[in-house]
Amino acid sequence: MSRIQTLTLVVELAEQRRDEALSEHASRVRELQAAQDQMNQLQGYVAEAQARWAQRGSQGMDVSLLLHHRQFMQKIDHAIEFQTGVLADKQARIDQALAHLQTAERELAGLRRFTEKQVEALQKQAQRREQKASDEMALNVYLRQQAGLAHAAGARP
Repeated sequence: MSRIQTLTLVVELAEQRRDEALSEHASRVRELQAAQDQMNQLQGYVAEAQARWAQRGSQGMDVSLLLHHRQFMQKIDHAIEFQTGVLADKQARIDQALAHLQTAERELAGLRRFTEKQVEALQKQAQRREQKASDEMALNVYLRQQAGLAHAAGARP
């Protein structure tokens, strides 16, 4: 396997790692969005409960109803606190996946640049060889012509 083929294979593997990192990042973003949707739902419950509470408060209320409302709000507050932790964890995982993705992108870019430089170097070597061969062929033609002229001049009386 030539050096360029090996480098091409390494670049392909780096592309796969980058693609996997990109997929992982996208998955983490979807998870965060789902967690944020749950948080929005909990916050919606709070808003609904407060609206109902305000409406019932104007009509007078029973102590047991007040106690039930407080317990419900405590449960929702606890769920919101828990979900806040979940969101923080999801964001940390996104940050980690993004860092991994950025590392994979940098590595891929570096490998691509290195491969391009190697290809350019090989092309320059090939051009130098071709130029050398062309120069040698031109020199051989010139020397034959000179030899032919000298031979022709020596053969004349």
